[in-house]
Amino acid sequence: MTQEWDAGRLDSDLEGVAFDTLAVRAGQRRTPEGEHGEAMFLTSSYVFRTAADAAARFAGEVPGNVYSRYTNPTVRTFEERIAALEGAEQAVATASGMSAILAIAMSLCSAGDHVLVSRSVFGSTISLFEKYLKRFGVEVDYPALSDLASWEAAIKPNTKLLFVESPSNPLAELVDIAALAEIAHAKGPLLVVDNCFCTPALQQPLKLGADIVMHSATKFIDGQGRTMGGVVAGRSEHMKEVVGFLRTAGPTLSPFNAWMFLKGLETLRIRMQAHCASALELAQWLEGQPGVERVYYAGLPSHPQHELARRQQSAFGAVVSFEVKGGKEAAWRFIDATRMISITTNLGDTKTTIAHPATTSHGRLSPQERANAGISDSLVRLAVGLEDVADIKADLERGLAAL
Repeated sequence: MTQEWDAGRLDSDLEGVAFDTLAVRAGQRRTPEGEHGEAMFLTSSYVFRTAADAAARFAGEVPGNVYSRYTNPTVRTFEERIAALEGAEQAVATASGMSAILAIAMSLCSAGDHVLVSRSVFGSTISLFEKYLKRFGVEVDYPALSDLASWEAAIKPNTKLLFVESPSNPLAELVDIAALAEIAHAKGPLLVVDNCFCTPALQQPLKLGADIVMHSATKFIDGQGRTMGGVVAGRSEHMKEVVGFLRTAGPTLSPFNAWMFLKGLETLRIRMQAHCASALELAQWLEGQPGVERVYYAGLPSHPQHELARRQQSAFGAVVSFEVKGGKEAAWRFIDATRMISITTNLGDTKTTIAHPATTSHGRLSPQERANAGISDSLVRLAVGLEDVADIKADLERGLAAL
């Protein structure tokens, strides 16, 4: 490296480099102090050279920071790094994954628009569209995730967005993203993909034809269960609308959290490889246990979309869900019998977590909505962490013994 690089060359020097290099380097602009790590700009506002300078920045006539609700150098570094990893023109950071979905809907939809949301999504996503956005005149329907014909048939002249999780939470159901993108683009709507479970280390939906990709950065992007945040990425014409909403409404990412996410991105692919290896081993093992009725993991040949997962993902993710024999009581006994695994609904952590979706993440849905999403009372979700896989298996054996 040259001394010029050490003094703070821009991310344009990284054009054409590999994913892992982008995850460590993209977006960083060093200050004259020459810091090696990314600087954390903990300031609410910025000083202008003159009144005219302030007016020009507020008007957007000249570049520069205005107010940290929507312009902050640390947050911008995180946004540019995510954009580089996802192959997007621009990324916009938000306060949480749910605020990322809200920002997409509020900035790109109007009263009278129609949105299609997969039945197989996080419970709060359904609640956001069903209980809140419908109040403002947005029509919402819920096709089956993997049924391309149902998506095509459900699109109306006023359909603005198609929203999917692939893989879905918690059943690892997939949709053929490239095929769905073709359907959307033939009829006009934008395709939005929640890429939280895969991260760009395993899947890049924009390269498959999606228009917008979003994440709960709280999960694998952070990787250690420390901070809340979200991010939306896509073409600049769409991100400009998202920025406008966030600038006004304010659900933006804090500089500290952005800095934490930057540290998480540096180890993203290495962590995802370890998560996926352990998850596959545990899924294969669980499939052979007598107390387990069914395992949901796209890495298993028994998964109906195993070949699709092999085609559009580089690995199968860290979330393994399974149904135990005996309904809710048995599922609770299984969960309560574990000792090391954390009983919590977060995922993407170094620590393995376990949860009962029907009474936690999807507990606010009606029984019919849960049935539509395939969430049974006997379902247990395991988000595999980075502990030794033999120790995770030993703890799951305690749960099996309780059955």
